Amino acid sequence: MARRASSSIHPALIVGIAVAVIAIVFGGKLLLTKKSEAFADVTPLSVEELLENGNSLSGNEYMIEGKIDEKLRWTPTDGQVISLRVKSSAGDEVIPVKIPEKFNKLNIEREQRYAFKIEFEKGGIPVATDVSRL
Repeated sequence: MARRASSSIHPALIVGIAVAVIAIVFGGKLLLTKKSEAFADVTPLSVEELLENGNSLSGNEYMIEGKIDEKLRWTPTDGQVISLRVKSSAGDEVIPVKIPEKFNKLNIEREQRYAFKIEFEKGGIPVATDVSRL
């Protein structure tokens, strides 16, 4: 009786699959870490400076990251006001942020992390000019 040749997977194919899997894992990791660098070209907000005198920040653009603490107010014509829990050197602080009506289609929920590009209105009120979920 004649023996049949056994068909095995070629070693180069195994190496190719392993390299592809590693590339996918590292590529995914790279994309996820870039997401947390939202608004990297904007100056981070100094929470201490805001708490000391928010009026001095008006006219400038800043970036702030934090977790949504509460949704304080919402109207379809004015947008919403949320409280954002941010880290500072003195511990966690809660800062109100006004989110204009142009962002009404976003599903902003409590306990989610967001990055906001903000400008300050008169009176030192931070207003979101761009929003990114982290």
